[in-house]
Amino acid sequence: MKLRQLKYFVATAETAQVSKAASALSISQSSVTTAIKDLEASLGAKLFQRTQQGMDLTDAGREFLASAYVILGKLEDAKNLRHRDTDSSGTIRIAASYTVMGYFLPYHLDRLRRLHPNLDIQLHELNRDSIEEGLLSDRFDVAVMLTSNITNARLESETLLRSTRRVWVASGHRFAQRRSIGFDEIADEELILLTVDEAANTAMKYWSYQAAKPRVSLRTSSIEAVRSMVANGQGITILSDMVYRPWSLEGKRIATVLPGSQVPTMDVGLAWRRGTTFSPQMDMIYAYFHKTFNSPFSA
Repeated sequence: MKLRQLKYFVATAETAQVSKAASALSISQSSVTTAIKDLEASLGAKLFQRTQQGMDLTDAGREFLASAYVILGKLEDAKNLRHRDTDSSGTIRIAASYTVMGYFLPYHLDRLRRLHPNLDIQLHELNRDSIEEGLLSDRFDVAVMLTSNITNARLESETLLRSTRRVWVASGHRFAQRRSIGFDEIADEELILLTVDEAANTAMKYWSYQAAKPRVSLRTSSIEAVRSMVANGQGITILSDMVYRPWSLEGKRIATVLPGSQVPTMDVGLAWRRGTTFSPQMDMIYAYFHKTFNSPFSA
């Protein structure tokens, strides 16, 4: 396995197209294609499904993407050892929503604390309404939240990551081997709705555009409950790749399939009060995330 293969794989996973990955990396499309084929051969697993829309990650591909991020992140950390900012200090007040706190932020907090060891990062976990109010009342400097849920026009935001939503089913489910499932078929199944971070409200919005109506069997704020119930064959759900894990707590496997009609992505990013003059500490946070998510591959 070569480092360039990891870089080409991550770039393809993030852009979902070989042509875009090649353009971002300033290399030929054939180089990207060859690297991915060699990587799949060395791993003994198919990482992408080739579709008309582009390159769609398989379950194995999504698992490997997490590992690739860790490897590339560690390499970047090693490169940055001589760039550690030990002179800058001060306090930054960061608010985050539940999903972001649990499935996105910890990795980046670790890297930020390595890069800026004297920066005091104060964290606050809240729901969207409380985060928006806190930003406007100057209780928080910046938020890391689901930017796709922001409603207040007095806030500015920048989306860092768009996480695809897929249908989750038990590994033995009749949908498990399908490439996509229509909403009319999904409506025949018992649907488990996650309520945290307004997930249920989002689901009802995209369901409102469908002729079929969902058969909701349970609403819960527990992602682990959803994971276990789906793995046990007690229903299906539609959730984002960011919170996906292939195994339930009982060790049962979960498969994912694309919905036949497009559903909105779950967007994660930064938010702050419109017109705010950034402090040096806010600049550090913004610069870190901007660099991390606006390169040909994220690490």
